[in-house]
Amino acid sequence: MLWRSVVGKLWFTILLLVSVVLTILMVLLLQSFERFHVNEAESQLVNHANMIAAIFDGYDEQDDALRTISQYGSSFETHALIFVEGTKVWGTNNAANDDIYAQLFMANPTLSEVFNGEQVVATEGDFPFQEDGELSRTEMMVVGVPLQPTELENSAVFLYQSLSAIEETSNETKRIVYFSAGIAIVLTTIFTFFLSTRITAPLRKMRQVALEVAQGEFKTKVPILTHDEIGQLAMAFNRMGRELNRNIHALNQEKEQLSRILVSMADGVITLDRKGKLVVTNPPAERFMQSWFYEQGVTEDASELPQAVQQLFQRVVSVEKEQMIEIDVQGRSWAILMTPLYDREYVRGAVAVIRDMTEERRHDKLRKDFIANVSHELRTPVSMLQGYSEAIIDDIAGSEEDKKEFAKIIYDESLRMGRLVNELLDLARMEAGHIELHKENVDQRAFTDRIVRKFQGYAKEQGVTLVLDIKGDDQQVAFDPDRIEQVLTNLIHNAIRHTSENGKVTLKVRPFEQGIKLDVIDTGSGIPEEDLPYVFERFYKADKARTRGRGGTGLGLAIAKNIVDAHKGQISVHSKMDEGTTFSFFLPSLLTDEDEISR
Repeated sequence: MLWRSVVGKLWFTILLLVSVVLTILMVLLLQSFERFHVNEAESQLVNHANMIAAIFDGYDEQDDALRTISQYGSSFETHALIFVEGTKVWGTNNAANDDIYAQLFMANPTLSEVFNGEQVVATEGDFPFQEDGELSRTEMMVVGVPLQPTELENSAVFLYQSLSAIEETSNETKRIVYFSAGIAIVLTTIFTFFLSTRITAPLRKMRQVALEVAQGEFKTKVPILTHDEIGQLAMAFNRMGRELNRNIHALNQEKEQLSRILVSMADGVITLDRKGKLVVTNPPAERFMQSWFYEQGVTEDASELPQAVQQLFQRVVSVEKEQMIEIDVQGRSWAILMTPLYDREYVRGAVAVIRDMTEERRHDKLRKDFIANVSHELRTPVSMLQGYSEAIIDDIAGSEEDKKEFAKIIYDESLRMGRLVNELLDLARMEAGHIELHKENVDQRAFTDRIVRKFQGYAKEQGVTLVLDIKGDDQQVAFDPDRIEQVLTNLIHNAIRHTSENGKVTLKVRPFEQGIKLDVIDTGSGIPEEDLPYVFERFYKADKARTRGRGGTGLGLAIAKNIVDAHKGQISVHSKMDEGTTFSFFLPSLLTDEDEISR
């Protein structure tokens, strides 16, 4: 709307100001012109009255003077009355009106002063007059001049005329003034709209540019057409746009940097507002939330937090200090550290760092299990050594055969302890990265034939068939033959031990362009599915009661995995209960520069 725009407000203000000024000027001018016309008319009447008085004085005979005055009075549009010694002797109006005016003039206290012969009098009033037999009243101006005040008494000349002529002149003056005021208002409106357009055009452009800036078009500029305040405002607006663009760019860079940091963090980050609603999360935190959603059976778009996290948030907001809890979700352990966020002096929310502590807790458990397992593995041979040695000392073994049997048991248990300690030392060196490999090009067929022949006697003793399945051309592969023999020895020995009589163990060799793959396949009892992820852990035994009697230490597979990892290979296991187990490992065939130097 026009009244809400700058043009309308400026036009209305200037028009109101001009109207007030013109109104004051018109009132003053009209009053001035009205006074001027009245004074002019009064001056003319006084001059005419003085002329009549002079004519009257110039004649000795009254009749001659009245004839001359009558001729003179017919030349102007006024009415005259002549009183000589209190009696009307001549008048220009009809007799009825002259008599009325004569009585009025003589009775009027102002006009009657002229008979004293000392001054000229003038007055304005509402005087009656008779026309066509009807008496009416009109505004009139009356001037009185004394006649021969030194010779005659109560003698005077009165000239009077209607003020309608003066009113017509005043009305004409008013029409001119009003017309001039109208022209002034029209010109003021044109000038105001022209000036407003010149002022508001840059403002409208700034408004358009401001809307574009609000939509993200920071490169848009306001054209600078003048060097006045509007031009300075345009320059300030353009400078503001540049600074805003620079600040937005810096904020976007900081936001992108923060986003990249959050995405690349291994720990989850959750930001909460004052009401405990999620504001920002990163992928690890989203995975934690998805696990919790799945466990609780709620939809993923739910905005609620786990109850433990909500309670933690309430504590953080109330005490305004960081708090920490650890919860279990879907079998994984999560540590949550929450810290309050401040808006000056008030807490505006909180930020929580979520760390997956599953591996740490698993390692803690493995360390505890390692100590328990080592103690458990050492307790049996130590107890047997102690018991059989006491039996020999106490002469419980009566015959030499018993003593030899006890001594053999002590010797076997000492070998078992030595083997356990050596394997622990080897495993510790491997996990510390101190394993030494002496790689060389090995003929895979000759190597695997030798390994299989070595276990043929043991396999026959257990009633198990051991076969070699190798295909492809003879290929030489670079690896440490002693270490890989240690791996195959452990795998084949475990396969034979866990395969029942009339079973079968197969060493399958398949060459590839990138290396060689070896599979140890048995038809034994298999490994339970829940135990498969842990078979390469230290001291882990799927069936501890069954393996203990067969001399296992639980370190062989852990050592095998470290040896394969040291060769940059991969090892895996697949098994089904009562169907068998397959251990597979792949060795790359390329020799590195370090391998060449070690050779």
